[in-house]
This record gives sequence, C-alpha cells and structure tokens, in this order.
Amino acid sequence: MDSISYKTVYANKGTINKQWYVVDASEKVLGRLASQIAAALIGKNKTDYTPHSDNGDCVIVLNAGKVKLSGSKLADKEYITYSGYPGGQKRISASDLVNKKPIALIEEAVKGMLPKNKLGAEMYRNLHVYDSDQHPHQAQQPKELKIK
Repeated sequence: MDSISYKTVYANKGTINKQWYVVDASEKVLGRLASQIAAALIGKNKTDYTPHSDNGDCVIVLNAGKVKLSGSKLADKEYITYSGYPGGQKRISASDLVNKKPIALIEEAVKGMLPKNKLGAEMYRNLHVYDSDQHPHQAQQPKELKIK
C-alpha cells in the first residue's frame, strides 16, 4: 500500500499576492455591496484563503454618496456612538450621515462585516472609499470588481 502524504499549504506574507480592485457604488444597495467588498478584503474569493492571515485584496470604492438603502432605512436607520461619559451618546440618522460624511455609510457597513480583532483592523486598512469618481491609486492599476 502506497503511503501518500498530503501537506496543507497556508498563505503567509511571503506568498500573498494582493490585487487592487475598484468598485462603483452608485445605485448599488449598501448591504449587498458591503458584503461583497468585505469578502474581497478578507480574501474569501481566493483559492488560497487562510483564516489567520491577511491575504485579502485592496478595494477602492467610488461614488460613495450615491449608494442606495432599501426600504425606509434612509430615514429610520440610526448610527449610534458612545464616548463612555454620561450624556456622551450621539445618534445620527442615515440621511444626515449621507449629507454630512457620505463615505461613512460604506466604511461602517464594511467594518461591521470584518473580524473584530487586530487582523480585522489590518484588513480594514485595505479599504479606500471616495465620494467622487476619481481616486489617487492609478499607479496600482486596479481592476473592476464585479458586484452582483
């Protein structure tokens, strides 16, 4: 009987090949867009996915202010922050947040879908969100990420 040994290969910093992708967020639904961006940042779209390493790609999101929210979420959804001090709770509706800081909607949605540890913070640094259709990352030659 032949003894065949299989060795599991894990991705590490030396073997990771990060790609750059660009996504146009105009007229896309926020939740579906954020989940596919998070999957690309984590690296789940790659064959060499390794849960304990950052082998995800870099994602550039354009036209962040033109993203859609389904239903009545634009008026009803609230983003809550708390400073830790008495009376330090702040609430802002999604419509006010779009007017005040349009990139925050996508950043918050994607950040909530990443791991809640140091690795998730490292993955979050690979997200670049812009309100216009221009970005300063032309030198990386980003490809278009297909969002369904």
